[in-house]
Amino acid sequence: MSMGALHQPVMLPQIISALVPKDGDHIVDATFGNGGYSRGILNQANCFVAGIDRDPDAILRAKAQMQSFGKKFTILEGTFSRIEHLTANTQFNRPDGIVFDLGVCSTQLDEPERGFSFKSDGPLDMRMSKVGESAADIVNSTPEKELANIIFTYGDERASRRIARAISTKREKAPLLRTSELAHIVRSALPRAKKGQSDPATRTFQALRIYVNNEIGELCDALLASERILQKGGILAVVSFHSLEDRIIKRFFNQRAGYAPQPSR
Repeated sequence: MSMGALHQPVMLPQIISALVPKDGDHIVDATFGNGGYSRGILNQANCFVAGIDRDPDAILRAKAQMQSFGKKFTILEGTFSRIEHLTANTQFNRPDGIVFDLGVCSTQLDEPERGFSFKSDGPLDMRMSKVGESAADIVNSTPEKELANIIFTYGDERASRRIARAISTKREKAPLLRTSELAHIVRSALPRAKKGQSDPATRTFQALRIYVNNEIGELCDALLASERILQKGGILAVVSFHSLEDRIIKRFFNQRAGYAPQPSR
């Protein structure tokens, strides 16, 4: 499979327009994934890009697919909340631009063994870094009330209590270890989706993925760290699709731009 065929990143033209890469710039692609943003930026100007990713598979892809850019590209392994630490002793310690494309990588979704998707059966994993607690650990060990809170908070799922109750009932008989098992339980607890609606399991899987990978905490820490290391006049660009992330990002930018509402007298 060619590099270009792997993934066409969302909003690449808009990101290029926002970053305005110039010759000699140092830019951090904080969510390397399949490298779509990194390649797009490097093809735009004679600049330098550092990609960051916590997924060991993404690190291997970067090493295999970005060789043609030589010293113009660097890959750094770790969570993007550690962007300040990862870039500290590199030429990217004061970058001209930083870009985040939040959420799960398309390759992760397409690989059943990673357990991110219910479209194909696989182990209930969802760990981007392949270490730490898996989704199966959370589903089988978290108290029912806490599990309902996770599904509600990170999945915007109104039927979270009903779903948590169904999960709790099933796991009493045997641990839930497969994506297909969990998807079936969630679907059985909810009304059948009408034509054109998303699968009833979508919100629950999203919630578990966000929780397992601490995506909200990672985002908050990464925004603050990015602000600290950016060059004066540097650009921070963030692409998000989840309402909870979107609110955090908009609040951050509004506060930094002086648009935050003033407290009442």
